[in-house]
Amino acid sequence: MTGGSGAAELSGGLDLSEVERVVYTSLAEDLGDPPRDVTSEATIPAGQVDTAELVARADGVVAGLPVADQVFAVTSGGTAEFDQRVAEGDRVRRGDVLATITGPTRSLLTAERTALNLISRMSGVASHTRRWADLLEGTRATVLDTRKTTPGLRALEKYAVRVGGGTNKRMGLYDVAMIKDNHKLAAGGITAAYKLVREKFPEVPVQVEVTTLAEAREAVGAGATFLLCDNMSPELLADVVREVGDRAELEATGNLTLSTASAYAATGVNYLSVGGLTHSSPILDIAMDLRPRA
Repeated sequence: MTGGSGAAELSGGLDLSEVERVVYTSLAEDLGDPPRDVTSEATIPAGQVDTAELVARADGVVAGLPVADQVFAVTSGGTAEFDQRVAEGDRVRRGDVLATITGPTRSLLTAERTALNLISRMSGVASHTRRWADLLEGTRATVLDTRKTTPGLRALEKYAVRVGGGTNKRMGLYDVAMIKDNHKLAAGGITAAYKLVREKFPEVPVQVEVTTLAEAREAVGAGATFLLCDNMSPELLADVVREVGDRAELEATGNLTLSTASAYAATGVNYLSVGGLTHSSPILDIAMDLRPRA
């Protein structure tokens, strides 16, 4: 892949190989086989060059500019010049120019929708996450994401969560073991499930979902040091914090909202996990405008 000027700026754990995969897949979806943009090819001379601006149409937090850069690099064969005007994680206002791109006009317009789809989605996740992070500032709690991501976009969406001030819980089923209700039922209980995971994968972190104070006691007694406190009231969660909070990290999870976040954070819990960061964040409206020709 021919990288653009932003390729070296991919940071924060944003995997370039994942960006390449998403960019090529998204462009293929838009361009068909054989790949073509029939409108741009019909209306724009092959040699025409223009400058376009990525412009915020709403207030929010920006994430994904290096990804957009890669889209323009691919469609232009590496000739587009991508000038990033704001940093990842910056708060922007409606009308702010996020980046300018100069290159073959056809390639700019061919890249437009794919670049906007990705950066708008990522910026929407970052903007939503920032609301949670701001609300939890000054408390002990940190906002976490979940695996409730858009298929194929997990790496990009979890990167956007980090840009917005949140923390990634786990990337998949391979890096952290999470014992949930169905595992407890299938294995014969919390203690049995925990023992089996520890024996099979001694090097893998283990998290245990609990719904009662008794389950929290059992999980910690079995050796668990990270508990998911599922659908607990703030009052019950406070009891769990007092009982086992000195022996395990605790996460509140299940139907959390911005309006209830402060009550849960006040319990002294370490984390609040919010599936909505990735499954329900509205996009940040971003547009691409060609500059008028002289």
